[in-house]
Amino acid sequence: MMADDNKDKFCLPCKVSISFRCMTSSLSFLIRIGLGAVFLYAGITKLMDPKAFAIIISQYDLLPEPFLPVAAIGLPLLELFAGIGLILSIRGSLSLVFTLLIFFIAILWYGILKDLNVDCGCFSGEALKGQVSLWEAFYRDLIMTGASIFLFLLRWVQSDRKVVFPLLAKIKQII
Repeated sequence: MMADDNKDKFCLPCKVSISFRCMTSSLSFLIRIGLGAVFLYAGITKLMDPKAFAIIISQYDLLPEPFLPVAAIGLPLLELFAGIGLILSIRGSLSLVFTLLIFFIAILWYGILKDLNVDCGCFSGEALKGQVSLWEAFYRDLIMTGASIFLFLLRWVQSDRKVVFPLLAKIKQII
């Protein structure tokens, strides 16, 4: 009887750890698929009408006219590849999504500071049937950036931290 009691006491942390891993694994999967779907949708809708997206880009007045077609096709392609990569869990896609989000936040902040009255350019104008304020898009991108940071942190916690901090691993070996 006593052996069974001790066995249950030692298994409780194991049970908590396993359920926590399952919960965080499910949460990270949902966040990864959600972010990937947003980028996939944004890329597809912009690629369906690159001329309209080029007009939106031109309203920010950041690119010279000759570069607008390249940006109007290149940026949605990056979003498309980032979304597919994130959904399929391809290495580097989370970094690409994070980089794109930081870029979008910087552009939106520029628009806010300049008090521009333009469509954010996040999705196609036809898809949203209206102009989304730059503040709304800015907050939405901040939330998505937070989600991507959460995925980075979760990946770091679940990885072998010896590789991340080799000096810390050496100190632990000595102690």
